[in-house]
Amino acid sequence: MVIWSNNNTMEPIFILRGFPGLEYVHSWLSIPFCFVYLVAFIGNVTILSVIWIESSLHQPMYYFLSLLALTDLGMSMSTLPTMFAVLWLDAREIQASVCYAQLFFIHTFTFLESSVLLAMAFDRFVAICRPLHYTTILNNSAIGKIGLACLLRSMGVVLPTPLLLRRYHYCHVNVLSHAFCLHQDVLKLSCSDARISSVYGLCVVITTLGMDSVFILLSYVLILNAVLGIASHEERLKALNTCVSHICVVLIFFVPVIGVSMVHRFGKHLSSIVHLIMADIYLLFPPVLNPIVYSVRTKQIRLRILRKFGRGRRF
Repeated sequence: MVIWSNNNTMEPIFILRGFPGLEYVHSWLSIPFCFVYLVAFIGNVTILSVIWIESSLHQPMYYFLSLLALTDLGMSMSTLPTMFAVLWLDAREIQASVCYAQLFFIHTFTFLESSVLLAMAFDRFVAICRPLHYTTILNNSAIGKIGLACLLRSMGVVLPTPLLLRRYHYCHVNVLSHAFCLHQDVLKLSCSDARISSVYGLCVVITTLGMDSVFILLSYVLILNAVLGIASHEERLKALNTCVSHICVVLIFFVPVIGVSMVHRFGKHLSSIVHLIMADIYLLFPPVLNPIVYSVRTKQIRLRILRKFGRGRRF
């Protein structure tokens, strides 16, 4: 399915499949999705506002948490327009240029989340293994450079993806599997030789998500080694407790990412519902659960949130 654009070139129109077989309950499905997006928005905005207002939280750990909250907001907002266009308006058609832009932002924020989690692992490594040099190593300038490097890296590795997709021809019924655009989902509709894009996508995943997970694991091996060298049992628990929240958000991000990658590559025989659920979990769980984890597990954040809503006087 194609249309003529103003420059007389063929531009495909993709069809967002949404939720096949559940079209008659789209209005009801929109209710839980509204709730999920609202929780993600309120939770991450609350984290950002608390860190911004409270000068005592102007520390490296919380600066990185702010970057994580911004990334989660971007990830959830990237899918929101087409998700509710399908659920509320049954608007399934999406022009190729809009689809490429959406998948660019979705994958950029995905890789950015991985980069920020790696930066947070480095923050915990320095705090526990080099405590005397913590503020010297992770000063405001260094944090700004790390944040900028994470953003440029994520945008840089994703940018070739839409550029390659624009060169391909789409000569079949261009029905996507989800209510939003993902690289592999668009790529499988191409009737051109798309091996370059497929191999590039795999290499990007390995060199970003794969390497980030390895370095995060390595940082915790070094952290555990340093903690075991602490004589006091209470001090060991205190040091490890500062890492629990980060470990939780790492698992919340990487487990669904690994799951959706496995389903895309090896689960072609599985029901479309499995693909839908895995993609939604991969994109919506981290923005929803990350602020909850840090609000519950981090005492400084929890107390200031309670104080903000007028309940902190009890503590």
